[in-house]
Amino acid sequence: MSIVYYSSAERGKFWQAWLAKNAPDLEMYLWPETGDPTNVRYFVAWDLPDNLLLKFPHLEVIFSVGAGADQFSPVHVPEGVSVVRMIEPGLINDMAAYVTFSVISLHREIPRYLQQQQQKLWLKHDAVPASQCRVGILGLGNLGSAAARVLTQLGYQCSGWSRNQKHIANVTSYFGDDQLAAFLAQSDILVCLLPLTHLTRGLLNRDLFTQLPHGAGLVHAGRGQQLNHEDLLDALESGQISHAVIDVTDPEPLPLDHPFWTHPSLWLTPHIASETHAESSIKVLLDNIRRHEQGRPMNGLIDMNRGY
Repeated sequence: MSIVYYSSAERGKFWQAWLAKNAPDLEMYLWPETGDPTNVRYFVAWDLPDNLLLKFPHLEVIFSVGAGADQFSPVHVPEGVSVVRMIEPGLINDMAAYVTFSVISLHREIPRYLQQQQQKLWLKHDAVPASQCRVGILGLGNLGSAAARVLTQLGYQCSGWSRNQKHIANVTSYFGDDQLAAFLAQSDILVCLLPLTHLTRGLLNRDLFTQLPHGAGLVHAGRGQQLNHEDLLDALESGQISHAVIDVTDPEPLPLDHPFWTHPSLWLTPHIASETHAESSIKVLLDNIRRHEQGRPMNGLIDMNRGY
């Protein structure tokens, strides 16, 4: 029984050495090496090559190295093969930290003060208490829930929207299409952490922005294909969105002449909000493999029909 790894070479070498020491019954091969293809039961990757089942006829599980698996096209996932996303503490903590940094920066008007610095302007503005700043999080999965817990501890009013109702202490839960408008109307800062599905593709658009309070802030760390760039630029120009923090785009990287690079009301980061940590993530992977071997449910199992 073996594993084929198809992602970052540096992390792969670490995982391979760690498994050799801690789980010698499992052989990990770094693509393009595969060992005997008929022994491969597990495939670990960010994206998938074509004809996976033809290459590995006894494949049982595909593991994503990221927090989601929406980058896997269903046509490339063989029928009967399970898909599992990565749920590990380092990734979750990193996202909570990124969202917290972004929310505090928008709430405390740090972009405005940075612009004043460039103008050599020493000018204070009234600070709104955190208790009066309403943060709305689109997506209350593991990442969104962790971010909400940190923000509520800092005194922010937090709400979240998801397809199904969630129960998180001190967080108001909105759910379903019927409650989306009410959720948006009370989000002074909107944070998007949704997975990419056919329902969320292009969701961050003109129609959604107009339902936010005038001057709302936007933090986008979900998926690049969810954001309409032209609609965001128009919302920034009109002041409907005061400032945006964008970590994911489509395409990545953006063309050098794209206006996001130089827009004065937008911070752009290169998809770094959260990444798996090598040591903690290999432990999560091994735990899931043992669960699968024992017939127990794996953590992070994806329903490919829903996309999450």
